[in-house]
Amino acid sequence: MELNEPMNAAQALARLERGNRVYLRANRSTVDISPEVRFHSALNGQAPYAVIVTCSDSRVIPENIFSAGIGELFVIRVAGNVIAEHQLGSIEYATRHLGTRLVVVLGHTHCGAVDAAMGDDEEGLYIGSLVKEIREAIGDEKDDYQASILNVRHSVQKIRDALKIPASPEPDEVHVVGAICHLEDGKVEQIP
Repeated sequence: MELNEPMNAAQALARLERGNRVYLRANRSTVDISPEVRFHSALNGQAPYAVIVTCSDSRVIPENIFSAGIGELFVIRVAGNVIAEHQLGSIEYATRHLGTRLVVVLGHTHCGAVDAAMGDDEEGLYIGSLVKEIREAIGDEKDDYQASILNVRHSVQKIRDALKIPASPEPDEVHVVGAICHLEDGKVEQIP
């Protein structure tokens, strides 16, 4: 049993796409989560091939959506997949210390945080900070699908700007891309 082989962003993206195709046809998870795999990763560390920044929504489970097992994805979850210093620190750790070359901001359809930002829902002590960030991203957009795309693009740009990652990096450098998961069927589409 070996750690995941290092891969560039294009290889990692292809692996995610393959995993999503498996997920779309599956009724049950087929990844290896055996005691042996858990023990091996505890002793040998992790080598995730992708960072996934996604919403905390319980219907969006990256390991399932991409048919990934233990140690394969570095997942960062926060309502509305917004980016702040904690998320940036986690991304920086994965890309600098673990060698991960692909960062995916994964939004989804029917996002409650995006929905709240399109309305006037700011109740709660801290929800307002999430809503404010998403409103900055979506402006006056009222179509929930388009608003989710705008929100993902905003987060992608924040990561690129903060961590000084070019929009068109070299193949062996870190790439940041956006994607949307369609809750209706689980299909993930990359967004430009």
